[in-house]
Amino acid sequence: MRNNSDSKIRTLEEALQMPCKHRDMDQALQPMDNYSNTPGGPNKQPLSFWASWNLEDRPRRIALLLDDCQEEYRPYAGGILPNLTKLVDTFRVAQTKSDGIRIMWSAWTRTFDDGISNAMDRWYGPKGLRPEDPENAVYVFNGAPGMKPLSEIGPTEEEVADGWFYHGKHLDMFWTFDENGNSYLDEKLKAADIDTIVLVGLWTDECILSTAYAGNSRGYDVVLAGDAVATATANQEIALKVAGSTVAKVVSTDDVVSYMKNGFVTGEPGAVKGTGHPDGRKEG
Repeated sequence: MRNNSDSKIRTLEEALQMPCKHRDMDQALQPMDNYSNTPGGPNKQPLSFWASWNLEDRPRRIALLLDDCQEEYRPYAGGILPNLTKLVDTFRVAQTKSDGIRIMWSAWTRTFDDGISNAMDRWYGPKGLRPEDPENAVYVFNGAPGMKPLSEIGPTEEEVADGWFYHGKHLDMFWTFDENGNSYLDEKLKAADIDTIVLVGLWTDECILSTAYAGNSRGYDVVLAGDAVATATANQEIALKVAGSTVAKVVSTDDVVSYMKNGFVTGEPGAVKGTGHPDGRKEG
């Protein structure tokens, strides 16, 4: 392990005097247009950030991720189901015209006897698993039928056979691993050179937010369709605000549909996102 002592780490002012192949120095010194602060507050706080990019800024290779859109959660999905349907239909049509588009479905599959006891179990605690009046959000209560994708937007038999539907046991869609210990979702997306993900589904403040952060950490541009996600808690608007000010571009379903129909241009593989590093950095 390399030991970086404090004496070797330059201040930003010092670093700007050195050449840097990863930065346009003239651009780096310009004010941010996706930042605001509060004059008069301590250190100009509170601060605010939002995505510096827009979907139309460059060609992309894009995937629609349907997070836990399953029958168990139908009571929570009713309000967003029309938008989910619209997005799936739009992406399916777009797939016929481009090799840079994918659709992935996941299902939450924690069951009482799955043999796992992890941080989620400790956080939610051991109670609330009463079949007649369930409270604990960690588990599936309806058995195998509850794990099936919502029938209106489910994958085809061919899509399932090709591996575009899988079962997950953690909040983060990327936290399901193949036989080699690699993220199943990440490997599927990397094989298609996807660089942008559009997140929809359930629950906004748990799986959606967790997957948004994980996708950003792995080098994907993250888009969140704010009217195509839902939750059973009181945290919907809070979660959308946090996502939009940290790791995601929060837009509407109609914005995504319009982009896919009118603005999408297929990107070249590896143009912005590499596959050789866990954080998705571009090689070279």
